[in-house]
Amino acid sequence: MEKAVCAGSAGEVFQSQSVVSVAKPPWSNKTSNGKLERLILQLGAGKGKFSEVEGIPRSIGCIGNNRFILRREPLSIERMKEILLEFRKLGGKEVWLTNYDNVETLLALSVFASELEFPEVYAVVLFDDLDKVTPVEGVNFIAELSYPEHTLDELSAYPWLHGALIMVAPEDFRTGLLSGSFRGEVYVDVLFPGSARRLNFNVIELRRIYNPSAEKYHDCLSGTVAVTADGYVLPCPLLRNYVAGDLTRMTLKETLRKKRLRSFWRMTKDNIPTCATCPFKYICHDCRALEYQATGEIDGMEYCLISL
Repeated sequence: MEKAVCAGSAGEVFQSQSVVSVAKPPWSNKTSNGKLERLILQLGAGKGKFSEVEGIPRSIGCIGNNRFILRREPLSIERMKEILLEFRKLGGKEVWLTNYDNVETLLALSVFASELEFPEVYAVVLFDDLDKVTPVEGVNFIAELSYPEHTLDELSAYPWLHGALIMVAPEDFRTGLLSGSFRGEVYVDVLFPGSARRLNFNVIELRRIYNPSAEKYHDCLSGTVAVTADGYVLPCPLLRNYVAGDLTRMTLKETLRKKRLRSFWRMTKDNIPTCATCPFKYICHDCRALEYQATGEIDGMEYCLISL
């Protein structure tokens, strides 16, 4: 994955080549061609810090570990392996393994994914489980932690780590977040309040992107397929009510043929009424899942200071 200094005012705070993204998924600045690119495979109900019931106020909650309600029995490990294999045959290149219930499952699927020789495999591990992890060649392990409860300096004991997904409250994200000896990639996961009335930071500076394909494709959703632990296909792990397929009775290829999933890939700002006339629409990343959680609408605009 390409390393980049974050754009805008937020980037001025984090002048470090290790910071890959602030408040947005690491692929948000990548050009999309409108084809299948990445799979986010959730391995269980999860045991992360935030839950579907109480709310998930995370800007990069899509690649982190959360706690979800499963609607039925989870898929078997063998079925998940089949999904990974089909994704590889379809030309998929980027795998994210998240939301596990036990580390053993995460490691087993990490090994399998590495054997399939995906160009990029990422496994996101909770800080408390790091001592249970055995490094796997070809797998980029990312430690997930909360600041200031934990700091990046604590990760120096794990030199095999590829990166860190660090959750931080807005009032803390300008502090000594990056102090220490950790040299892996850093993804800063900013926690949002439930309402814009409680915002105490400039959202626009965090949203700024430089994505050449933003006029045609959504900078986050395009090329992304999320699969829940119980087999539902979603455009994003946090858009739980937008089911695009069911892998207990269909293949991943059949799901991709459906228009619903691809409509999210093409959800540019021109498709969001309030954004359509905004002069900043093509350089603005916004998380549709965060807006949906706050407003109940996929085209919600709770966190846009310009539209207020």
